[in-house]
Amino acid sequence: AAPPPPPLPPLGGGSSAAPPAEVLSAAAAPTSPSKSGDGGSMSSPRTTAYCEAAPPPPPLPPLGGGSSAAPPAEVISAAAAPTAPSKSGDGGGSESLAAPPPPPAAAAATDASSSSSSSSIAQAAAAVSSLPNPGPLEHASLDAKRLVALDTHDGVRVDINKQLSPYMPVVHSFWLGTGMLPDGRTNTYTFLAQVADEAGLLMARVDPGRGSVDGRIHRAVLGGLANLKLQVGVSAEGQGDQVLGEADFGGMTWTGNLKYGSMGGGLVYGANYFQSVTSKLAVGTEGMYIAANQNLLSNYTVRYTTEARASVDDDGGEESVLGLSSSGHGGGAGGRNGASSTIIGNYNAAQGMLSLNYKRVVNPDRVTLGAELQCSPTSLESQVLVGAEFNLTRSKVNLCVDGTGRVQSVLETKLGMAPGSPSLSFAAEVDHGKDTMRFGYGLNMGG
Repeated sequence: AAPPPPPLPPLGGGSSAAPPAEVLSAAAAPTSPSKSGDGGSMSSPRTTAYCEAAPPPPPLPPLGGGSSAAPPAEVISAAAAPTAPSKSGDGGGSESLAAPPPPPAAAAATDASSSSSSSSIAQAAAAVSSLPNPGPLEHASLDAKRLVALDTHDGVRVDINKQLSPYMPVVHSFWLGTGMLPDGRTNTYTFLAQVADEAGLLMARVDPGRGSVDGRIHRAVLGGLANLKLQVGVSAEGQGDQVLGEADFGGMTWTGNLKYGSMGGGLVYGANYFQSVTSKLAVGTEGMYIAANQNLLSNYTVRYTTEARASVDDDGGEESVLGLSSSGHGGGAGGRNGASSTIIGNYNAAQGMLSLNYKRVVNPDRVTLGAELQCSPTSLESQVLVGAEFNLTRSKVNLCVDGTGRVQSVLETKLGMAPGSPSLSFAAEVDHGKDTMRFGYGLNMGG
């Protein structure tokens, strides 16, 4: 039998003799040279390959499971961040858990939160009611009629307002040098006092020259669901005395009113109803019975409101009185800026009169246009009026022209910027058809 091979020398080299030829043949593969431990001389690759030190361990794999090995420094710095631990595979590879994504930016989170909040508020409002409250039927055409029914006067008007308390103001009114009073007087004086709080008001007006007293009482009841009104008027002659009680009530999309009283020497009964059909359309009707002359009065009202183009476009175009920007005639988002158009139609069955009112808000709180057409379908008589209102920084101008050639204008201006500053007004009316003129001015002082 062949003799057993000699034992291998210890790692790290030593002073033992060189291995036999069998060991040299087994170490024929080229290896890196090494230094012998004892003699300090360089040995040939063949004689020292077997005692070479173990190679260093491979570097850690990169985060995320990449295939290329990162330098040790980068591995250490990358491993400093808190990440999920890696799991070693069976085949010598590594499977690392992916790092969690970075948190979203604070601004993005805020925008998302505000957008979600606005959307939820809009959805909640739409769920309650998508139709607006139309308001009282008596006020359906009031805002459009004021543009063509100007308060022009002659002579001098002076109103002195005094706030006695946060709940009680008083007003002294003088009208001097006028020829518009029905009883032929050229001057008049009235005193008005009012007490108001969150639940209602009490108002009284006294005219010593005429010997009349007018009073009003408004009171909210049922937690604001209804409003009770009482109107009283007495005079020295006794011909125009009246007492009228009203009850206003309504819901989310409608309003109603009931009347009962004494007027003209007989009882009066009345009722009206105003309903929003869509967000833009509202219809209503009113009926009143006067027992003194046994007349039944009825009228029907339709109001339609739509958005309109604003006077300033999104590109910063110049303003235009007609609501068209200087940059073009394309459709703008006027509704977002408050511009609107309103058409009110009213038919009085007792008088057989049809009236159409149009109001155009060109620029909110700046320019408003209005027009009115009154016609009788039976007699074919008609009248047209066109008006405009311009609000400036400290003044307001109203103009009105009708089909007969009558021109009216009113100018109001503030004489100071502080609250309670007096205001000065000038009124003029020229009727070319009747060859009449009327001019006046007024002063309003509030304390």
